[in-house]
Amino acid sequence: MAIHYHCRHCGTKLGSIENASIHSETLGLHKLTEQERQEMVAYDLSAGDINITAICEDCQEALERNPEYHQYDFLIH
Repeated sequence: MAIHYHCRHCGTKLGSIENASIHSETLGLHKLTEQERQEMVAYDLSAGDINITAICEDCQEALERNPEYHQYDFLIH
């Protein structure tokens, strides 16, 4: 099992964790609301992987400089 992180705005791969024994508390997933969990966490049952969407530093900076970008689901930088 692997856990893969991708930016929700630009799709950039942020990293992966290749450890099958990580608990959701270690990742902080238990702190997400049910809605946040549904939006951010996807399970690939065929491979046993977990895909988590987050935000990369570039997109975070772009959103801070340009608050109107919050209306877009995808950013190109």
